[in-house]
Amino acid sequence: MDHQAKRRMKGGKDLSKEMIMKVFPGANTSRGFYSLYNYIIPQDATRIFVIKGGPGVGKSTFMKKICENMVSRGFRAEWHCCSSDNGSIDGVVFPDLGIALIDGTAPHIVDPKNPGAVDEIIHLGDFWHESRLRQSKQEILAINRRVGRLFSIAYFALQEAMVAMNEWKSYTTEAQNWPRVNSLFADTWEELMGQVEPRHDRSPVDRHLFAWAISPQGKVNFIDSLLQGVKALYLVEGRPGSGKSSFIANFGARAMEQGADVEFYHNTLNPDDIDGVILRGQGIALFTADDPFAWTPDGYQGFLKRIDLSAELDSDVLNLYAQEINDAEARFNQHMARAISHIAQAKEAHDRMETYYVPAMDFTAIEQKRLEIEQRILGYADELAQAASAWGARV
Repeated sequence: MDHQAKRRMKGGKDLSKEMIMKVFPGANTSRGFYSLYNYIIPQDATRIFVIKGGPGVGKSTFMKKICENMVSRGFRAEWHCCSSDNGSIDGVVFPDLGIALIDGTAPHIVDPKNPGAVDEIIHLGDFWHESRLRQSKQEILAINRRVGRLFSIAYFALQEAMVAMNEWKSYTTEAQNWPRVNSLFADTWEELMGQVEPRHDRSPVDRHLFAWAISPQGKVNFIDSLLQGVKALYLVEGRPGSGKSSFIANFGARAMEQGADVEFYHNTLNPDDIDGVILRGQGIALFTADDPFAWTPDGYQGFLKRIDLSAELDSDVLNLYAQEINDAEARFNQHMARAISHIAQAKEAHDRMETYYVPAMDFTAIEQKRLEIEQRILGYADELAQAASAWGARV
């Protein structure tokens, strides 16, 4: 067994899947499509390949094949998944190499910021037969209009869901024992960070992504894949408005003040809210785990603690507004379902548009381009390994 294969195996178990972290760099939100693409990879990366081209030209497959082959060689990877199609990806990152491939087409327009030095464009439109596409011009234009309209309706529905959510939260907020929440926060901070020495020799790095997506398949998350290397997971539970987001966001902000790098995972309905933070260097994560974005860490094997902020609520206040709470929750679910339905319809229309592009593509030429890019990435990996070896020899 070669060295790379050994890196993928542990106790006879193939670790390839565990080497891929899945996140969403953009989301369908109450503000429309919300992009955090600037946080996919730092701008001083080794190389950023921006892939352009229409629907069905093979962008996602192009990136997936390269990712699978690199992981098979023992390199860690991140899949930046598409919030409008869980079977598709918007980007791939190899964090140990500082290399990314990113879909640069609408709605997540990405253009090179450091052309040549870091970024370059791969235009898969160079491999289509324009005459075939022009024959279907009117059909493509009509479907594009339909897709845009369906997303517009979905975003109206998410705005209405946000209104219902804000009302729902308001009753819980009134019932919350905020001094007790502050005390729980102080206890949690001391428990997790009390023995961690502050660092002031460097500027901490913050990264912002989404752990959830409102997708054609419903509310989807890949949080389990984010917990690789996390030794302590705290689930902050409670009704909407009980303070979960503030609790987690404040923890992340304070950790950065102590010099820790922090990953912030934003709420997919309201990007101002934070659903989770991960401190990779300390092996610590805090996530919300309650409705309307509930999940259970089924595969997690580290230390797990639950903090229930609903335990501090005044039941008299909740009972006083029980009817209003139920009504707000029902309206939220109604509008959320409507949004998901229209996002699903948009995907169906988008899939129909792909049927015009697929026959017009020269996939043999695209495969040759993929192999070329993959070899270049391996070349960068060799250069980085040689530089690290030379540095180690000098030290």
